[in-house]
Amino acid sequence: METLEIKPSTKMYEIMEQYPSAQRILFQKYHIGGCSNCGYSLDETLEEVFAKHNKIHLLQEAIDSIYQTKELEKQLQLSPEEFVELIKKEPDWKIIDVREPFEREIAQIPDSILLTRELAFEILEKWNKNTKMIFYCHTGIRSLEATYYFYSHGFKNVKNLDGGIDRYAKEIDPSIPLY
Repeated sequence: METLEIKPSTKMYEIMEQYPSAQRILFQKYHIGGCSNCGYSLDETLEEVFAKHNKIHLLQEAIDSIYQTKELEKQLQLSPEEFVELIKKEPDWKIIDVREPFEREIAQIPDSILLTRELAFEILEKWNKNTKMIFYCHTGIRSLEATYYFYSHGFKNVKNLDGGIDRYAKEIDPSIPLY
């Protein structure tokens, strides 16, 4: 699939489809899209959204930020095969499941731990910033958010299992139930 070039006239739904992290970066950097006061319609263009929020002067910066975030996320991703090789080579990686407890009851990757609110605070407050962590969820979307969150809080040895447990089960361990 060819990567979409973002232009001022690009519709928000097109951006969100190819750059899922755009939603996060637009809210974090520009307070656009996180609440009813700063929301937008997916049918609006990026230019319309920035004009409506009186931030048209930041439009090119926002486009550049979306591209940069996409590149960072590529670096944070591990395919299931890369995940298995990394764990074999360096077994000190912590495997962290960001799904809901009911999902974990259905299926889980061995030796993983569930990310609870308490564990998240413990990681932020007490864990060494060099701790090696691999996050996973069902399809890799929620865990990518968690990976980016901890990365942005100074943890540089973080990775996301691309495609989540679903892809891992299909490509590595078919004994894991799909749901």
